Amino acid sequence: MKAQILATTAAAALLGGCSTYIAGETVDPIADAAVDAEYSPEIPQGTGYFASDSTLPFLAPDFTKVAESDYMPAFEQGMAIQAAEVQAIIDNPAAPTFDNTIVALEKSGRMLGRVARVFFALTGSNTTDGLDAINREVGPKLSAHGDSITLNPALFARVKAIYDNRAAMTMTVEDARLLEETYKQMVHAGALLTDAQRDRVKAINSELSTLTTEFSQAVRAATNDQPLVVDTREELAGLSDADIEAAAKLAADKGQPGKFAIALQNTTQQPLLPTLENRATREELFKLSHNRSDGTNPAHDTRLLLAKIATLRAEKAALFGEEDWASYTMYDRMAQKPATALKFMTDMVPALAATQRREAALLNETIAAEGGNFEVQPWDWYRYANKVKAERYQLDEDKVMEYFQLDKVLEDGVFYMAEKLYGLTFERRTDIPVYHPDVWTYTVFDADGSELGLFYFDPFQRPSKRGGAWMSNFVDQSYLWGTKPVIYNVLNIPKAPEGETQLVSFDNVNTTFHEFGHALHGFFADQKYESLSGTATARDFVEYPSQVHEMWATYPEVLANYAKHYKTGETIPTELIEKIDAASKFNQGYDFGEVVEAALLDMKWAALSPAEAAAIDTPEKVDAFERKSLQELGLEIDLVPPRYRSTYFNHIFSSPAGYSAGYYSYLWTEMLDRDSRKWFTDNGGMTRKNGEHYRKTVLSRGGTMDYFQMFENFAGRQPDVTPMLEARGLTDGE
Repeated sequence: MKAQILATTAAAALLGGCSTYIAGETVDPIADAAVDAEYSPEIPQGTGYFASDSTLPFLAPDFTKVAESDYMPAFEQGMAIQAAEVQAIIDNPAAPTFDNTIVALEKSGRMLGRVARVFFALTGSNTTDGLDAINREVGPKLSAHGDSITLNPALFARVKAIYDNRAAMTMTVEDARLLEETYKQMVHAGALLTDAQRDRVKAINSELSTLTTEFSQAVRAATNDQPLVVDTREELAGLSDADIEAAAKLAADKGQPGKFAIALQNTTQQPLLPTLENRATREELFKLSHNRSDGTNPAHDTRLLLAKIATLRAEKAALFGEEDWASYTMYDRMAQKPATALKFMTDMVPALAATQRREAALLNETIAAEGGNFEVQPWDWYRYANKVKAERYQLDEDKVMEYFQLDKVLEDGVFYMAEKLYGLTFERRTDIPVYHPDVWTYTVFDADGSELGLFYFDPFQRPSKRGGAWMSNFVDQSYLWGTKPVIYNVLNIPKAPEGETQLVSFDNVNTTFHEFGHALHGFFADQKYESLSGTATARDFVEYPSQVHEMWATYPEVLANYAKHYKTGETIPTELIEKIDAASKFNQGYDFGEVVEAALLDMKWAALSPAEAAAIDTPEKVDAFERKSLQELGLEIDLVPPRYRSTYFNHIFSSPAGYSAGYYSYLWTEMLDRDSRKWFTDNGGMTRKNGEHYRKTVLSRGGTMDYFQMFENFAGRQPDVTPMLEARGLTDGE
């Protein structure tokens, strides 16, 4: 997914910040402005690497020319320059126009944007103690900088004057959208608040910036610093020799030579649990993951942090007259209202709960048949679900991996798909500096042979990287600046031992196709303004184009090109793919259940009133609220815990807004995705004609139009949830 390069400021993100229009004050900047006034404001010039565009191809960052000591001075200069640029807009004696106000605001903060894009890419993908310290220091400063610009009644007065006069103006569709979004976002950020409310919003924004950064860093530490350590190989029975070798190396790296360590990953379930034969080891690994930040180890307790974040969000929403954070933050979503998202999810709960109970009973039968005298627990679930899969579908996950070699997945699978659908071609580069030796770089060429952009691929898990997978830009596409996209995909695939073939699970194959779907959304951007370019879309729309590209991972023509046995070269058998497809509907009680639970838990935190949030003021009350919220769902939460517990739910607590009241987006966009897959299938599948149609109607539109209209332009109708329910095996009779 694309990260906002600045949580509270910078050129594009600035418009999502805060501004104030003083209620009752009469301001008419058009009437008061001088006509045809000459105006040449002095803007300070920056120094150092980030003061100008990179000289590398596509303006890609040159990591060889940047030291950690460069970032804070560059941030300080970037903020000072943008402050002067915005003050020049405010002080302009000419009447407010679209160009001298809206476009000028869009153009501000270029240096700040350059440093922020690089800095926040590194703090996510390859951080250090030094970068983390800068992040803690700069976060509140960026928040205050953003507020000093957007919480300015004079700036909003100019924007409002243009907005109020929009009916008399001649604008392009994109110009009109930029004006509308600028005004709407500034009002949403606080343009109509009183002075006292404005000051409180500033304080909340600053505190949220600090707390969410602390939460993110605490979760990363809890994940990286608490591997499962065991004394003997026997406790790791079932793991491959390569996995055991990696565990021995990690233990030695952690200062415990002779022992074995398994690193935690970001989700509650852990990838090695199904393979571990020792039930005690499985239980210990699962509980270590589940309890990583809940006070079991006091050094990593995040409960008071997240409680304070929830309280501040609820208070901020109340300042805007909204009853809760969800109502406040969903104003620009495709779903728009919390009730819409909640009904969409809760309508699926009865079928999902029945599936959980049915699957649990089936797993218990399998356990009993093997002579076990226990009932299935979360640390057992995937082990026995995989056994049922293997028996029912004759599907061996380890054997499946042997057909998926990472470089072939990317170059012969993902890139092949992009060529067949969109005519793209790719050229590997070794002359572009990267931020880590494991990063691969490619020039992307459009169907006409022209350069489309630059692509970075960062696949491997490491302690300096946060969990999960995402996409973002070093450079955004913009006709205003004449820039082409420079995009990176980040994954967290366990790296094979030195000298061994890098195989990946089918889940990681899907993730590779998914994240490149985000990249295509960025590469096909066709906008004048960065604020509307590429993946600058609603939170509950941005995952849709990435999800729909997962369908091509198992498309026969694509599979035949990349899914070849790493030893024999044999193409993956058709019957094995059919088994994967058939098996995909099994275990939805857990696979789907953990996501639904996380999404509904997110909405519970976002639905708190200020008084309710403030009452959750101890770690024990955080635990109790989470437990009560999950119990109210009516799902089997003790057997199927949420994909993320509150205490390590980075999506919703690691940035001032992030995916809070938005984790449902993965489910909402899956509805759009599955319906779109049906359209592709009904219209001939993977053809250039279909690819060009999808590019024209969806991938190139950015944030320039209504999302329901965008989908209708593609599919010829409004979205239908039925294909999603069928794919999940949640329709009647399945």
